[in-house]
Amino acid sequence: MVGIVIVSHSAKVAEGICDLAGQMARADQKILAAGGMADGSIGTDAVRVSEAIQAAWSDDGVLVLVDLGSAVLSTDMALELLDESMRAKVRVADAPILEGAISAVVEASVGSLLEQVLATAEGAREMRKIL
Repeated sequence: MVGIVIVSHSAKVAEGICDLAGQMARADQKILAAGGMADGSIGTDAVRVSEAIQAAWSDDGVLVLVDLGSAVLSTDMALELLDESMRAKVRVADAPILEGAISAVVEASVGSLLEQVLATAEGAREMRKIL
């Protein structure tokens, strides 16, 4: 099953998204938060992101969702910390972090492949909230 990692500048935001998305997932779905800095301050840490990817890892891969610009940079740096075989099975979604995470978790929980989980997360960009 594809693992999911949530990267936010805020640990509380990352953990909250994991909690909410976890309500939609199978019990064994891996959803890891990589938010904030080690001292509790706001920011992103490539080492924490890399550790979360490794914790969420399965042979099916990992999808990472990020909040703001430097979260993308930290995630790119985190990928450099992984060995090449693992890096080849990690994708970063260009998606709204909350809606994308929930969509991705549901898709991953039904056993979809990494590319389908990515496409579903990125499809959340088109979700309308008010019709």
